[in-house]
Amino acid sequence: MLWRGKLPHTGALVEIEALDGRIADVRPLGQHETSAKLPWISCGWIDLQVNGFGGYDLNGTVTSRSDIEGVTLALHRRGVASYLPTVITGSYDRMRQAFTALSQYVQSRHLGSASIAGIHMEGPYLSGEDGSRGAHPREYVRNPDWDEFQRLQDAADGLIRMVTLAPEREGAVPFIEKLVKSGVVAAIGHTMATGEQIEQAVQAGATVSTHLGNGSQPILPRHPNYIWHQLADDRLWATFIPDTHHLAPSVLKAMLRAKREKAVLVSDAVMFGGMAPGQYSSLIGGAVELTADGRLHTVENPAILAGSASSLDVGVANAIRYTDMMLAEAISAVTSRPAMVLNVPQLGELDIGRPANLTLFDCHADGTNMSVRETVVAGETVYRSV
Repeated sequence: MLWRGKLPHTGALVEIEALDGRIADVRPLGQHETSAKLPWISCGWIDLQVNGFGGYDLNGTVTSRSDIEGVTLALHRRGVASYLPTVITGSYDRMRQAFTALSQYVQSRHLGSASIAGIHMEGPYLSGEDGSRGAHPREYVRNPDWDEFQRLQDAADGLIRMVTLAPEREGAVPFIEKLVKSGVVAAIGHTMATGEQIEQAVQAGATVSTHLGNGSQPILPRHPNYIWHQLADDRLWATFIPDTHHLAPSVLKAMLRAKREKAVLVSDAVMFGGMAPGQYSSLIGGAVELTADGRLHTVENPAILAGSASSLDVGVANAIRYTDMMLAEAISAVTSRPAMVLNVPQLGELDIGRPANLTLFDCHADGTNMSVRETVVAGETVYRSV
């Protein structure tokens, strides 16, 4: 299998060959080749936070095989080759069935299963306060429980790769230490932690801030506050939702400048992504409204967002359009950087022997006209535009 394109970081024209699901060769194209009709080509894009998309929900009463496959195939159309299905706060039984369903789907090796790079468990060990709690149901927010987590990890067959929690919850620091020791990435999010509590979490091994600037109270002290504390900590990676609703373009620009090479772009997409404007209802978030400009908020309190309705390709384009990010850096923020967050750098490296996950796309230098041509997973084309 062969793919041709331009490398975003150098503009070099290359031909990539895959064999048995891995990159067999990356070679330059001859002098006679022209870049006029060639797409950009990069490692397959990685999304660390996906709750659903295109009408398919990973956090319903029952997480079905059709839900998982529907989300995965919809993401392929948007250039995402690998992602973390995100299971959020709920009852033990609901979360457990979601983990079991995802594990079974990966084990089935069915269409798209190779795209699941692990599971992101967002909650239930989060702040219970309005604003910081976000759309997570208050009745199920609780303190970290290592025995409970181990049972959930068993249901997931070890696939839980990242856990987002609030450091101020009772028992959070020793819980983080155990997560890290077991090889799970500990992330800070949906929190009202003090600077001291954030420092304790980082000392315990937390390495990521989940959707920094969101999952917070609408009104905060000017300074200090838990956003500034995390933004200034160079030990923490930070994920950002660049849909222009979770973070205003000026805020996104400033935060990306602060985090620099530690910035990662995510979608935080929910099932209503890609759907028509209107009011909807879901198990998580309850009654929500999707506006014509793509903003998704709770009906009860329009100031509270209920996840994102945008996909990662839109986020990449927005980051280029509204911030200092050039194309090459924006692509790093959805390839090599999230791969490093997961401690699997090979997922973000376009080298011989690495997984043959590729995204081929068109995009102008200013972020306009973003269009995915083809998505490749383990050396097989899983999406190609007509």
